[in-house]
Amino acid sequence: MSKEVEFKNRDRFLQLGIAIAALRKMRGMSQEQLSEKANVSRSHISAIEAPGIIRPFSLEVFFNIADALEVDPADLINASVFSDDIINKKK
Repeated sequence: MSKEVEFKNRDRFLQLGIAIAALRKMRGMSQEQLSEKANVSRSHISAIEAPGIIRPFSLEVFFNIADALEVDPADLINASVFSDDIINKKK
């Protein structure tokens, strides 16, 4: 069911995956913990975070991941550097 990603969106998916992985690690969460909290398979999280793989995913999955990381979805989209408020948010 994998759809080809338009070339102009490839970098966006890569950046989003990197932001998700970075914030997950800052939160001290494993991929397994994030997948359980976001109701997504661990292999799907792994593919989303993989730097050399373009893995498109639905907005529902995106919102579930943002909620599991306790971050506003817009902050994930705009992430190049996370603010101290986002990094230091307690569970």
